[in-house]
Amino acid sequence: MDSFIRRLKYYGIGFGIGLFFVFFFFQNRGCSWLPANRVKNSFLDRVIVLPESQLKLMREKNLTKEDIINVLNDGEVVFDKSAKQGQTKVYLIEKEFDSKGAISFFFTLPKESFISEVHFAAKTAQNVSEKAAYKVKNSTSGFGEILHFPKEENLIFVDTSKFVTCQQEALGLINALDIFSLIKKNGRIDFSKTHYGIRPKPEQFLVFNDKKNREIGCKAIWYKNKINITAFELPFKSDCK
Repeated sequence: MDSFIRRLKYYGIGFGIGLFFVFFFFQNRGCSWLPANRVKNSFLDRVIVLPESQLKLMREKNLTKEDIINVLNDGEVVFDKSAKQGQTKVYLIEKEFDSKGAISFFFTLPKESFISEVHFAAKTAQNVSEKAAYKVKNSTSGFGEILHFPKEENLIFVDTSKFVTCQQEALGLINALDIFSLIKKNGRIDFSKTHYGIRPKPEQFLVFNDKKNREIGCKAIWYKNKINITAFELPFKSDCK
């Protein structure tokens, strides 16, 4: 019996040391099974967008795009003040910045959508109302600046229908990687043409400029963790049918 208790103590000491390294040295980032990290990873697996209505607040708070994304590395998920039910979940995440103090953010998670919007909370997490997250809605107007793409080289694929292929040929954009490169360079979300309520999957609308500086729009859905472009909006007339 004494031998068993001694082994149990050694196990407990080893387990405690392991937890110390995980929580304090790796800041929980190695524990994808923790609830907070599972939530953060669900955002990092999507295209994170800052609505233009929030750009002024970002500048006023002297934050960069990198600062906002870093919130998902070492920020604290406030579960009891998050909207965890419904078609669009909204999580409150707070981060303590060295020179700016604590800043709180709402990250949206619309069902079956590849977009996650970032909205600034008006107050720190301690003072945020429990109902505040439920008041955060998906944007329906204006544009959204893209802050982050999932780490997937082949994130975008294009519908292979005759109509869409004709559109690609007219644009001179046959390769999906070339399209993705342009979207990463100057792409944005047009919320006025994005429809979260469409079923079976929400329809998002991306806008980007090609190498000729022509503005090109495209409808897209989230399919098997990839962005599926289903149609283009051409800057000129075409014979595609």
